[in-house]
Amino acid sequence: MHRTRSIGVMGGGQLGRMLAHAAQRLGMRVTVLDPQADCPAAQVADAHIRAAYDDDQALDALARCCDAVTTEFENVPARSLVRLAQAKPVRPSADAVAIAQDRLLEKQFFIKQGIATAAFWQLDKPADGSHGASIEACHDARFPAILKTRRLGYDGKGQINVPNRESLSKAWAELGYVDCLLEERLDLRFELSVVLARGQGGELRVYQAIENIHHQGILALSYFPARSHPEFAKQAEVLAAKLANGLDYQGVLCVEFFVVGPLDDPRQWHIIANEMAPRPHNSGHITMDACAVSQFEQQARVLAEFPLGDTSAHAYACLINLLGDRWFDRDGCYREPDWAGLLAIEGLHLHLYGKHEARVGRKMGHINLCATSEALVDRALEKALKVLERS
Repeated sequence: MHRTRSIGVMGGGQLGRMLAHAAQRLGMRVTVLDPQADCPAAQVADAHIRAAYDDDQALDALARCCDAVTTEFENVPARSLVRLAQAKPVRPSADAVAIAQDRLLEKQFFIKQGIATAAFWQLDKPADGSHGASIEACHDARFPAILKTRRLGYDGKGQINVPNRESLSKAWAELGYVDCLLEERLDLRFELSVVLARGQGGELRVYQAIENIHHQGILALSYFPARSHPEFAKQAEVLAAKLANGLDYQGVLCVEFFVVGPLDDPRQWHIIANEMAPRPHNSGHITMDACAVSQFEQQARVLAEFPLGDTSAHAYACLINLLGDRWFDRDGCYREPDWAGLLAIEGLHLHLYGKHEARVGRKMGHINLCATSEALVDRALEKALKVLERS
């Protein structure tokens, strides 16, 4: 059987860096294509093609030196993936990535698979510059709502809260009148994410659902396995597998779900699909230390056409996202976190991404806390947060 020994990665961020580590551990050579000279993945890759993602010569060079190609972020031009696929296997496919790049196509796919989403209305950028028709098309929209760009939105970017109908036009203007979706704001109880891997022949391995807590639109903490209402976690795992099969997906996929409903009546709670990421996911970093095989090794295995690995958990765990905010004290003065104090905590695993400049909101690394019980995880989490707050 053919075994991939050299893989190409479109994108040089931290996901590419962690994928490179996992692939190299399996004996693979990794080439990264990214325009930045010292991006996190390029620091550890075997080779770096420094070029734009739509540079045809660079894409052809990547195809020549690799046996299979993947992407570490969903906003790589779909056309580039199509070009690469003419020469080498691309996993996930350009078609799957294109659906995840566009919120409208994504929601339409969810609905086609029989999975509920938040109610939504389209605002299409008009060719003649007149915006009234699109606003009028939302005449039956329910408020409060959230206006989201169809493309290039992540970590809370590209979206604006719309409290009432009168504020819709202003919100759309702030987003530059690009194609958008207006989503009804629901009573969110908690968020779940499900990470899975699917191979070329349909082999499927699903990790237990993860429960996420966000701050200002960016992931702050993840609990693994999910703690709230396990019946929804099981449901999310089944639905995520259904979506992967519906896409005929190859690679690692993350699907985010919301559990919504009135606070005082859990009997009315239900699950809806929010969005999916055609790549390893921030919340899935927890698998690096809590599971037998990480999400990154799964991606490398798919590219190599190796059997998928064991997704079972050997620990309870919690992930802390390390944002650049932690590198500054309350007066705004630069001061790195107390690494020694953190590493003294039992069960703590530190992962830094090699980014040289800390900025507020920038993902600089993460911490995985692992233990034999949820209580011990919570105890370690309390200690870690105290150290971070003192830093």
